[in-house]
Amino acid sequence: MTSDPQPTPAEPTPAYKDRVYRSHAAIAGGVMLLAIGAWLGIDALIRGEGRTPWVALAGLLLAVPLVVAFTVRPAVYASEDRLRVRNPFRTIVLPWGAVSGLRSGYSNEVFTQDGTKYQLWAIPVSLRGRKRAAQRHARQVASDDPSASLARPGTGHESTRTPGDQAMDDLREIAERREGAETAQGEPLVRWAYEILAPSLAGAVVLAVLLATG
Repeated sequence: MTSDPQPTPAEPTPAYKDRVYRSHAAIAGGVMLLAIGAWLGIDALIRGEGRTPWVALAGLLLAVPLVVAFTVRPAVYASEDRLRVRNPFRTIVLPWGAVSGLRSGYSNEVFTQDGTKYQLWAIPVSLRGRKRAAQRHARQVASDDPSASLARPGTGHESTRTPGDQAMDDLREIAERREGAETAQGEPLVRWAYEILAPSLAGAVVLAVLLATG
């Protein structure tokens, strides 16, 4: 008597790794500003006299979170089910089914089905970069380069697109492919970045009090 063969367990579906978009130039600038601020602030705390250390401490409490918010914090995470936008003071989670479109103009923006607009701080627009890309494309056309006619996302000729525009093309492709997926449905979620707002507000209040009573 033979036993029934046991079913082979299905192999787990590999998890989709989020695509992450950030501005490396903004991060580099933010790190430099933080380093300068730390140097000046610590020097004032150590060598300052009277109210100077307290003013320096309040200034750091106000400025450091703001620098982080506008330079290091912004990021865009794209998964198979949702788009997560981390802007300076808010984090927005948008299931692909709630996204109606992405637009590139003087800034990069995402729109929801009800018409709400959110700016993508982590994907900056470079008008100068677009101009250079257009000039490269024009030179390719003028030189009868056959690759110029193929300069579309995913064709291997993205040199005629700026990094920001290429990132937006990637997001549009995911949105179009996943907008009807069952796991990509839901309502947008917005959360304020209290870890940025609270210390900045506290620093502003303390600094105002010190300056007003000085």
